[in-house]
Amino acid sequence: MLSFLPSAVLMPFSFILFCLNLVIIGSIITLGGLLKLLIPISFFHRLLYAPMHFFYRLWALNNFLIISLFNRIDWQMTGTEDLSKNEWYLLIANHQSWLDIIVLSHFCRKYTSDPKYFLKESLKKVPFLGVGCWALDMPFMKRYSKAFIAKNPHLAGQDILATKKSCNSFKQHPTTIINFVEGTRFTTIKQQQNPTFSHLLPPKAGGIAFTLATLGTQFNKILNITLAYNSPSKNIMKDVLKGRLTKVIINIEQVEVDECLIGDYNNDPAFKLKFQQWLNSIWCKKNSTIMHILK
Repeated sequence: MLSFLPSAVLMPFSFILFCLNLVIIGSIITLGGLLKLLIPISFFHRLLYAPMHFFYRLWALNNFLIISLFNRIDWQMTGTEDLSKNEWYLLIANHQSWLDIIVLSHFCRKYTSDPKYFLKESLKKVPFLGVGCWALDMPFMKRYSKAFIAKNPHLAGQDILATKKSCNSFKQHPTTIINFVEGTRFTTIKQQQNPTFSHLLPPKAGGIAFTLATLGTQFNKILNITLAYNSPSKNIMKDVLKGRLTKVIINIEQVEVDECLIGDYNNDPAFKLKFQQWLNSIWCKKNSTIMHILK
C-alpha cells in the first residue's frame, strides 16, 4: 500500500513497527513465562498454553500486516491441501534470511499447529525474542565444531540430548517442529566454502533424524518447504524494510513418515548413510526448484 513512498521514509518506519510488535507481544509472552517459573504446576502450565500461543499467532499476524502495508507482494503458496491445525508436522526448510521466520510463522498461523523452531543458543540474548521463545518452550541448540568436541569430549552429544528432551515435551499438544537443517542462513560466501549446491548449503541430518526417532509416527507428515524471494538487492530483509520485495514463494511438499526414516542415527552406520542420502536427494530437488524459480 505504501510501497510508492521513498525507501528513506519506509525503512525507519517499518523497522519501528516490527520492533514495537516484538516488544509488546514479546513482553506479554515473557510475562506468561515468568508465571510458569513462579507456579511450577503442570495443570497451570497447560492453562497458559492456549493464551500464550494466541499472542504468538498475533505476533505473526501483525508481522504479515506490516509487510503488506509497506510492500506490494505476490504471495505464491502451493501444496497446502489437507493441512490441519490439529496434527503434528516436522517442517524442514532452506534458510536465506531473518524473514524466513516471519514467513513460516505466517504460514503456520494459517495452516498448521503451533510452530516450534530449533534455535541457536545465541538467540537467547536477543531482547524480547530470546526470552519469548524460551517462554514458548522452543528448544535452543548449541552447535559444537569437531575441533571443539575433540578438546571437550564430555560435551559430545549434548545437542542431541537437548533435541530429545524438547521433542518429548511436544507430545502433549499438536505441534509443527521447524528445523532449518542447513544450520545457518545461506550466503554466497558460505556456499563457496562448500559448493555442493548452487543455491543452498549442505543439510545437517542429525537433528531431524533424532526428532523423527523421538516422535516417530506421531508426525502426520514431513513438510518439505522451499522458500524463495524476488529480492532486487539480494538482501531480503533490507528489501522488506524498504518496501521493495515483490514476491514470496512457499513451495510445500508433503512427505509421508515412512518407518525407514526412523532408526538409530548415532549407532547404526547403515541407517545413518541411508538417512543422509534421503536428505541429500531432497536438497538436490530443492536446489533445482530454486534455480527454476529464480529463472
